[in-house]
Amino acid sequence: MKISGIRKSIRIAVSIAIGLTMGLAMVTAETQPAQAQTRGIVLTHYIFPEFTEGYIFLKGGPINKGSLNLNALTEEVVFMSKGKVLAIGENEIGRVDSVVIAGRRFVVFNKKFVEELWLSPASDGAHLAKSLCAEYKCSVIAPGKPGPYGTTSQTSSTVTMSTLVGGGAIYKLSLPEGYKTKPYINYWINKGSQSEKFSTINQLRKLYPHKADFMKKYLKEHKVKIEDIDAVRDFVIFLEE
Repeated sequence: MKISGIRKSIRIAVSIAIGLTMGLAMVTAETQPAQAQTRGIVLTHYIFPEFTEGYIFLKGGPINKGSLNLNALTEEVVFMSKGKVLAIGENEIGRVDSVVIAGRRFVVFNKKFVEELWLSPASDGAHLAKSLCAEYKCSVIAPGKPGPYGTTSQTSSTVTMSTLVGGGAIYKLSLPEGYKTKPYINYWINKGSQSEKFSTINQLRKLYPHKADFMKKYLKEHKVKIEDIDAVRDFVIFLEE
């Protein structure tokens, strides 16, 4: 069964408690006391360390305020309501213009939410606006299998999305003890209808072959790590100048 089909099977339509009446996907999340009992790792697969006040902007519609976060496993904007985690459904994501959480702007790209790090001004019809977006992703590593004499096998495996979706863990605020998350970022440079992806500095170099000398000098003067979104943004702006 496809992941999208599994995800849909565990969702029901609800109304947003923050005043937005629209179809949503809902999965019941653990309450904080329950999380403490399971000794889980809290919010390891969410972008923000806690649910934070934010705003949902609809296309031509109202502005809605709520306690929001971004799930890196599903790349969905989710919010807390009465102890439950609600996610904007696939059928309604097209109605969303943008979401702002803690002053950071997220937009819809390829039917997923990405953070808009930079947007160039559009000058005229011949020069379309460019943008840089960060696509936050995350994989989950299962704990090693128990070995003889109380040992644990060092061999671990990546947990499939279908396993997490089927068990409801994908929306919980904490994962079972022993599970580890591995976050990573894909960056997208959008130029009108054309989009180019990179996830390493070397891949970014290849997108600007005509500026190889400028890049070499810049990287000598600045430490640019791929996980540092501010440093990557500044580097791309420099290359676009």
